[in-house]
Amino acid sequence: MSGTLQRGFWEGLNTTWKLGKIIFPITLIVTILQFTPVLPWFIKLISPMMGLLGLSGEAAVPLVLGNALNLYAGIAAIISFDFTVKEVFIIAIMLSFSHNLFVESAVATSVGVKWWIIVGVRVGLALFSAFIINLVWNGGSEMAQYGFVSGSESAPNGWGEIILHGAQTAIIAIVQLACIVIPLMIVMQLMRDRGWLDAMSNKMAPFMRLLGIDKSASMTMVAGLTIGLAYGAGLMIQAVKEDNVSKKDMSLALIFLVSCHAVVEDTLVFIPLGIPVWPLLIIRLLTAIILTITIAYFWNKPDNKKRKEMIHEHSYHTL
Repeated sequence: MSGTLQRGFWEGLNTTWKLGKIIFPITLIVTILQFTPVLPWFIKLISPMMGLLGLSGEAAVPLVLGNALNLYAGIAAIISFDFTVKEVFIIAIMLSFSHNLFVESAVATSVGVKWWIIVGVRVGLALFSAFIINLVWNGGSEMAQYGFVSGSESAPNGWGEIILHGAQTAIIAIVQLACIVIPLMIVMQLMRDRGWLDAMSNKMAPFMRLLGIDKSASMTMVAGLTIGLAYGAGLMIQAVKEDNVSKKDMSLALIFLVSCHAVVEDTLVFIPLGIPVWPLLIIRLLTAIILTITIAYFWNKPDNKKRKEMIHEHSYHTL
């Protein structure tokens, strides 16, 4: 038992160190940029595009902050403006598909998936979903009533405070990561040693088969769906190393997860904005399933064709 705990602890510590080296500099830089002319310049640049998605120019602020930082930064920006219910719903859908792009894309590359695939899928889904919702939904013109959400903190003054604020934000992100990843890796090591992981993989097998993914990637799916990409990355890295998850299966699993991850937290966090969250969850889940099945079908097509030819050839020789 002590050996299991020790292995899990060191695995968690090692994973935290690997991810921390990615998360700290990105969080620090993006947080500092928030207080420089760079982010406002970019927001001004993309504001004219907002009209195509049924959004006002101010919607660029939560979208940029949510994509550059995280959902909470996006939500803090939403409550700073007066948006209609339809606008808030569209922003929420876009941010649920595409948020924390820098960190989560960097995490994806740590398990061998190209960052541009992850960014392309997420941004593409965000834009496409917003365009469709704006096209088909004629309601939601009333002003949104926000619930009990705290606004953003007062801005730091001077470069010293800005850099300190950025460093504090980055350090807090690493500490939060360690508090989740280390206990998680200990539990996972325990489950691995007891054989519970294999049982869980078998339970997930029918769903994985539906998606066209091998069941060896099931723990990656469980981790991503429950705790998200950044925190679930530890399990993903371990899955590639110990469960022999192929690059194709990991890529398909991540394509599913970038569309739909941290389903509880990322859905509940939008409740205080006063929008219907069930449609939000259903849209994410259905999009992830349809997208993954479609990509897996075309990706697996050559393998299936080769398998059929081998079976046919074997049958011919048997006769």
